[in-house]
Amino acid sequence: MNKRDLVAKIAADAQLTKLQAARALDAFLDGVQAGLLRGDRVTLVGFGTFMVSRRKARVVRDPQRGTKIRIAATSVARFAAGVDLKVALQNTPRAGPVPS
Repeated sequence: MNKRDLVAKIAADAQLTKLQAARALDAFLDGVQAGLLRGDRVTLVGFGTFMVSRRKARVVRDPQRGTKIRIAATSVARFAAGVDLKVALQNTPRAGPVPS
């Protein structure tokens, strides 16, 4: 499912136009991004939590040259599925085991 599919689903389920659904989805995404940029966790009870994690700087080996490369510390967005989402995925025939 891509953004266009999601907008169509929201429009159909909420009885909105696709334009209204697209604006609502964009507002939601902007809100999540703004929260993460402030360093907040964004929790949707039952669905999951969006959060920012910090990756430490590290040294890795370049597989082609065999030389060491330093990778700088960075912030990354993470998502942890909520209980309801985990249960729904476990009860779906196509879904594999949920890692803990």
